[in-house]
Amino acid sequence: MSSPTTIENVVIVGTGCAGLTAAVYTARAGLAPLVLEGTQPGGQLTTTSEVENFPGFEHGIDGYTLTDSIRKQAARFGARYESGLVQSVDFSGALKVLRTGDREIHARAVIIATGAAPRLLGLPNEMGFFGGKGVTTCATCDGAFYRGMEVIVVGGGDSACEEALFLTRFASKVTLVHRRDALRASKIMQQRMLDHPKIKPAWDSAVAEIVGDAQGNVAGVKLRNLKTGAVTDLPCKGIFVAIGHQPNTQAFTGAVRTDEAGYIVPETGSQVRTNVAGVFVAGDCADHVFRQAITAAGMGCQAAIEAERWLAEHGN
Repeated sequence: MSSPTTIENVVIVGTGCAGLTAAVYTARAGLAPLVLEGTQPGGQLTTTSEVENFPGFEHGIDGYTLTDSIRKQAARFGARYESGLVQSVDFSGALKVLRTGDREIHARAVIIATGAAPRLLGLPNEMGFFGGKGVTTCATCDGAFYRGMEVIVVGGGDSACEEALFLTRFASKVTLVHRRDALRASKIMQQRMLDHPKIKPAWDSAVAEIVGDAQGNVAGVKLRNLKTGAVTDLPCKGIFVAIGHQPNTQAFTGAVRTDEAGYIVPETGSQVRTNVAGVFVAGDCADHVFRQAITAAGMGCQAAIEAERWLAEHGN
């Protein structure tokens, strides 16, 4: 393995709203951050055709355009970008080591902003309906696009119930599709969902196929009853997948504190400091509650400021 030619002040892992905002702040502080882009530069937001809830854009903005603008803003202040997926790290020494293939990078401080990936249904044509065509993983982000329409939510936990309840503000009817005949959600959340007149559960069921219209948008689904095998057609315009997320933290397992699901756990009293001095975290790889572009950006700002102060205190 080749030895590093330079020691970086800050390495930022990830280029979603969290990582790019951290890049803006650390670059403006004169730290010349190195930003490592993974397999999806720009993060999940690049798959969203219209973002209406990010402050400052009265008429909304395309997700790719938003992240690309932040990327260019950070570059203008001196942020540098390198393609590479972090495969392993060593945070045991004063200098933090990150390995991407045959490249080894040493840094005084690291900001982890690798995000989380939603678990999907795994249907052959599923990805073709993302990007404003009817399949989404965020009711808060996209619910308002389905005013007066019939939608479905797939899942049975608290998140699925919360999504279904939120969607009743806009949709004419919400069908909650669950593989079992009982929910995993907390009792109070179950009761709220089951009592709502707009929500109808489809028990013991799974989406067998997504049906599109002539324009390539969702027109409905075929539901398979997992007990009888019967398949029924259910018209809908939106499919909200709420079966969980997987944080992109595999490369950091054992190097920083994580919970049982793999989310990085910040230290008490901070949203962004990890249990390793000089290593910070921002965005959905630590936040499994809000998962919004604006909250990720806010955490990126905090992580950058914390990293800058930490470097200053340690003579860097």
